[in-house]
Amino acid sequence: MFIAPGKQESLGAKRRGFTLLEITLAVAILATMALAIYRFVQANMVALRVSSESTVADMHYSGLRDLLTAQWQSLPVAQGALLGDTFKFTGRSRDEIQWICDGGPGLLTRYAAGDYTVWLRLQPEDKNSERLDLGFLRKPVDDTLVEHESWIPLIENVASLEIRYFDPRVNSWLDRWSDTARLPRLVKIVIGRNDAAVPWEVIIPLARTPF
Repeated sequence: MFIAPGKQESLGAKRRGFTLLEITLAVAILATMALAIYRFVQANMVALRVSSESTVADMHYSGLRDLLTAQWQSLPVAQGALLGDTFKFTGRSRDEIQWICDGGPGLLTRYAAGDYTVWLRLQPEDKNSERLDLGFLRKPVDDTLVEHESWIPLIENVASLEIRYFDPRVNSWLDRWSDTARLPRLVKIVIGRNDAAVPWEVIIPLARTPF
């Protein structure tokens, strides 16, 4: 079979392989696509991790709200049942609130007997740390021995704690509560979070039904 010279050259051109430039461009395109996919997957993994950590932190705060609601709504209207003021450590004032209750699951003590004085407050993670933890400081009522105090950390690495008390007699929020004859109508807690831009805030009524 005879093939004209022109057609032979055409068939040879069709059968030639890729040039080095074409291969380099293809590899570069594939590398760019692989990098884009990697960054997309990595961003989604980071988003999932942050979302999971945020969900766990939110659950801690929800648990704190439920615990305080159960504690404070069961308080009797008695002398010193609930008091609120500020205290100082490392030269800075921090809000705290104290109340008296019996032992049990609300104090995270299953078998404790007798009444306890409990404080909700901030406390340094350790003597040399700037990090603050939120928790309960508790001790038996009328017990002055420091060694009988126990600290229950609830939420780690908290920036601030602000507590306000609503008094319907003056229709206003107060910075402190010292009335030993009655309880405030509402208690507002604002916790500055180091893991979120917006502080956590809750208002807890101290009566199960309006009064």
